Amino acid sequence: MAAQETVLQIDLNALAHNYNYLRSLLKTETKLLAVVKAFGYGSDSVEIAKFLETLGVDYFAVAYTNEGVALRNAGIETPILVLHPQAVNFKTIIDRCLEPSLYSARILNRFIDAAAQQNQKNYPVHIKFNTGLNRLGFWENDVDYIIDRLKKAPELQVKSVFSHLAASEDENEQEFTLGQITSFKKIANEIAEKLGYQPMMHQLNSSGLLNYPDAQFDMVRCGIALYGYGNDPKYTGKLKPVASLRSVISQIHMIEPGETVGYNRAYVSKGYEKTATIPIGHADGISRSFGNERGFVMINKKKAPIIGNVCMDMIMVNITNIDCREGDEVVLFDENYTAEDMAPLANTISYELLTAVSQRVKRTFLR
Repeated sequence: MAAQETVLQIDLNALAHNYNYLRSLLKTETKLLAVVKAFGYGSDSVEIAKFLETLGVDYFAVAYTNEGVALRNAGIETPILVLHPQAVNFKTIIDRCLEPSLYSARILNRFIDAAAQQNQKNYPVHIKFNTGLNRLGFWENDVDYIIDRLKKAPELQVKSVFSHLAASEDENEQEFTLGQITSFKKIANEIAEKLGYQPMMHQLNSSGLLNYPDAQFDMVRCGIALYGYGNDPKYTGKLKPVASLRSVISQIHMIEPGETVGYNRAYVSKGYEKTATIPIGHADGISRSFGNERGFVMINKKKAPIIGNVCMDMIMVNITNIDCREGDEVVLFDENYTAEDMAPLANTISYELLTAVSQRVKRTFLR
């Protein structure tokens, strides 16, 4: 149905298509971890996770503890990896059966203490190594220290050893990426040998799976590809965008030559023109960067440039050459004009557009 208000439509059929396509690329024994952080890349983490659970997903990952708690509160039982936990939340992590990434000596020692206080035994944790992204993670020369601490901590059991690729979508960085993969193999094998048991290994993100399928190890972590974007036209064409951002025309104005539109009179009419006001603005995720005719929306399959400055709750567009009426649907992005198409107009990427969609925007689901 056409939108009758500002709404983010989430197509769970598209999500299933993407999940099944990614599964088809995996070896039989390789697990699939779905990244549902940032409200499911701006959609709805709970509904996304519930649906993926019915499809048989093996793991979830979130960035922060409260995101994992929200999934548990919604009844999600699948294991959840917390990628960037903070020590203040360790009791909550244990209480809600979340699995932390331990990425530094401080975090490792604080979690050992928390697990001991909670009388835990073999609590599942994931050890993160930095192989070149230089964001989070232990270094290769920390292995002996980690092993020493773990051997004295029966409270913990290493569920996985993992790392993160820095440029898996960039063909010009293949040598660097292959170096990361080689380094990770060496670290993970050393950890397993010294622990005396074999944790899972995982390093590939969405682009890693698509471009380096031989490095699947035991599990892959898929984020943006699940939501329909492959960071490469040849892969994006095989995926379906899950989210469509739509709105409506609230009011149409006829303006004369020299009249101005919006704050600071940023747009000056060049002649007799027709404008439409749409109930979506920078508080809803439409950056001010799209203003002053840099961005546009689609109305009846035609481009309507955004004129003047983007307001907090509204944008105005030029519809002089478009046959439309008040109440007609407006498309910000969808499966045809995608977030990946829209992003370069604001010098950004699809990830930012998707995750910027405000939580005040109504979500609807196509099942």
